[in-house]
Amino acid sequence: MPIPESQLETWSHQGAVTTAKATHESVRNALSSSSYLQSKNFEVYLQGSYKNDTNIRGDSDVDIIVQLNSSFFEDLSGLSPGERELFGSAYSNASYGWADFRSDVLRSLRAYYGMSAITEGNKSLKITAASGRLASDVIVCLHYRKYKYFRGRGDEKYIDGICFYTASDHRQIISFPKPHYENGVLKNSSTNNLFKPSVRLFKNIRSYLVERGSINANLAPSYFLECLIYNVPNREFDSSYGQTFCNVVNFFADTSLQEFNCQDEQRKLFGSSAEQWVQENAKRFVDELVNLWNNWR
Repeated sequence: MPIPESQLETWSHQGAVTTAKATHESVRNALSSSSYLQSKNFEVYLQGSYKNDTNIRGDSDVDIIVQLNSSFFEDLSGLSPGERELFGSAYSNASYGWADFRSDVLRSLRAYYGMSAITEGNKSLKITAASGRLASDVIVCLHYRKYKYFRGRGDEKYIDGICFYTASDHRQIISFPKPHYENGVLKNSSTNNLFKPSVRLFKNIRSYLVERGSINANLAPSYFLECLIYNVPNREFDSSYGQTFCNVVNFFADTSLQEFNCQDEQRKLFGSSAEQWVQENAKRFVDELVNLWNNWR
């Protein structure tokens, strides 16, 4: 028998958001009051499922971006030789870079929360949970600009991104959380507000499959799963969650996944880099969705 509509509807619900917002405010207060960062131009904002309204019950860690804006990395590959020359004349190398900023953010968080509350991960600074505050992963980054044109300072267009380095091997990571969020908002609006509930539905199904031992927890990470659903045509989202489930799964079964984009529209979802998904894992997940529907008890 198929999965009951009532179960699918329950899986579409959003998890709690109040404590995530309080966590974000706590980190922002910690950094805005720091003497190490008083003269620095930076912003603090949520990213991930809590920012994108795709968090489900059981989601814990809050992803928080701390972005320095007075210095930035750039991609000039989209500019003409003349535009690149103009850019070189307009901007000079920064004296305060990512390593300096990360060090000041780390000192600020330790001074505010205490040494024992902060640990250094490979990609983020990790803050332990406390009363009224969830555990959080703080990603310290610089603004990243993927240029579309440059005619001079103030007459330039670029795609907003972030850039930082891993602690273990100093590997550069470039991401585009703001375009990811904006595209998700547009997708949700274009599907009569059905995209985000559908993402939560499939995320909860993933959790269900993990709990019963059908798949490994690492097979379908949340970010990749959200991007996968983003590639589904708007017409496939239906007010019936059962019909949406069937439409989505049938679309994946009948479509080549290779050319799917990430939700930020800046890179392919599938590939060989550490920031891309393995296509065989996505196909395995889709097979488990089919099996779950056909053998629901």
